Amino acid sequence: MWTQTDNALERTFTFRDFNEAFGFMCRVALMAEQMNHHPTWTNTWNRVHISLSTHDAGNRVTERDQELARRIDRIYSS
Repeated sequence: MWTQTDNALERTFTFRDFNEAFGFMCRVALMAEQMNHHPTWTNTWNRVHISLSTHDAGNRVTERDQELARRIDRIYSS
């Protein structure tokens, strides 16, 4: 579940292992590039933490972030 904290949408995803987490990041990266809207994220072994905000809008949450979060959720669910 995404939470809104400090003007950003945030969520941590947990996977079986590093390979699965990295594959998820690759799929998200390709989709984010198509949207020209890139996440701030970290990866530690089987966890990926994502933070979304729109830099051009003063680092606040916009519809673009909400749409990216929905698309990321669809990738995670597939």
